[in-house]
Amino acid sequence: MADPEVFERARPRLLGVAYRMLGTVADAEDIVQEAWLRWQSSEVTPERPDAWLTTVTARLALDLLRSAQHRRERYTGPWLPEPVTTEPEPDEMAIRAESLTLGFFAVLESLSPLERAVFLLADVFAVPYAQIAPTVDRSEVACRQIASRARRRLRAARPPRGDTRATAPPSEAQWRLVDTFTTALATGDVTGALRCLAPDSVLVSDGGAQRHAARRPVVGPDRIVRFLGNLTKRFVGAYEVAPAVLNGWPGLVFRAAGVPDLAAAFDVADSGVRGIYLMNNPDKLRHLDATWPVE
Repeated sequence: MADPEVFERARPRLLGVAYRMLGTVADAEDIVQEAWLRWQSSEVTPERPDAWLTTVTARLALDLLRSAQHRRERYTGPWLPEPVTTEPEPDEMAIRAESLTLGFFAVLESLSPLERAVFLLADVFAVPYAQIAPTVDRSEVACRQIASRARRRLRAARPPRGDTRATAPPSEAQWRLVDTFTTALATGDVTGALRCLAPDSVLVSDGGAQRHAARRPVVGPDRIVRFLGNLTKRFVGAYEVAPAVLNGWPGLVFRAAGVPDLAAAFDVADSGVRGIYLMNNPDKLRHLDATWPVE
């Protein structure tokens, strides 16, 4: 018989698997709920419920991602996942903390659904290949090869970084740099804003088909400051702005009449702000008013 307490303990992990696969909160929650229903209706009690639930969740998410792939390909402009407010534990495994960041999601888009599933299960959630194999209907040897190929593709998709990647939770120094940067933008201090950006900084904005956004990544400090400077002029006085940890990174949520209308997450490293991710698609901002229990 399905034990609700066992399931509730597993829920954050299951949500983490489904969310990293799909990038959408509602779909991840639906997948996890379906896994629970399947456990309830199963006539066999699994010896290892956590492993069984992880397998079912991953299989369901993989099927949904495959069916949604064509919609991703037709999406207007860059596709980013729905940002979520998270409070990871300081001792959380580095790869798992990093795999929630919007930058990591962007790199995951270079993988096929199968590669994404195998890589996440093997490298992020440390699922044995013997368990992954039946989940994705491949042999254990094939899963090892898929994971190896996925790692190579991820290394190729990620630009080289000379400094140490920061992991969640954001440090006070990271928050100070974000505050300095945004204050410089708000006051028109171009030189101050440029000093906060890493030489290889990139800005990605997702407005979908509903909102105006940069249709391609904005590359380089000069272009980013110019782009955000023009944007800031329209924002002054129009929003209430509050800090929030977005997918493990320091971020800001902009609200109009109390409703989230824009979110910005900042990838901060030793060299400065190297990544800015703007979510301007209102359909992807519905879950920002509550911390999401995801591992």
